[in-house]
This record gives sequence, C-alpha cells and structure tokens, in this order.
Amino acid sequence: MTDTGNPFTDSQFKAYEFSKADMTGARLNGVNLSGATFWAVLKEARFTDCNMMSCIFDDVNLAESSYENINFSNAKFNNLNMSGVAFSNLDLSNAQI
Repeated sequence: MTDTGNPFTDSQFKAYEFSKADMTGARLNGVNLSGATFWAVLKEARFTDCNMMSCIFDDVNLAESSYENINFSNAKFNNLNMSGVAFSNLDLSNAQI
C-alpha cells in the first residue's frame, strides 16, 4: 500500500485518544507506539518490528495475534486473553506481566 491519498502521512498524534474507533483491517507502518495504552480488541493483529516500549495493555483481547521483533521493555500487561498468541524475538526487559 502506498501513501497516495493517505491523510495521515508524517502526522503527529502524541497523547491523542482514539475511543471506540473501528480500525478493522488498519495497517500501521513505521508507527511509534511507545508509551501507548491499549484497552482494546487486538484479535488477529500482527505487529512486526515495532517499538512498544512502556506500553500498557489492560483488559485486552490478543487472541490469535502475533508479535515479532518487538521492544516491550517496561511494558505492563494486565488481564489479557492470549489464546493462540505467537511471540518471537521480544525485548521484555523490566516488563510486568
């Protein structure tokens, strides 16, 4: 997918809140998610080569999702559905699970 017609190329959404948004099929490329908080359904999501340092995952459905080459250092995980989740090459240093 190219950036043609993408209204968010190089946009800043620091400290922005997305509430009850339907992002089914969304593609995030080169997005910095460090420090983000998730109260969400991430079922069947795929994250590759992401910085998710200091993220908070609270009451999140991660079923059937995959995470590869992810920096989860200092992240916090609480009350998760992790059935069928695939993890590979993670940095979980100082993470709280």
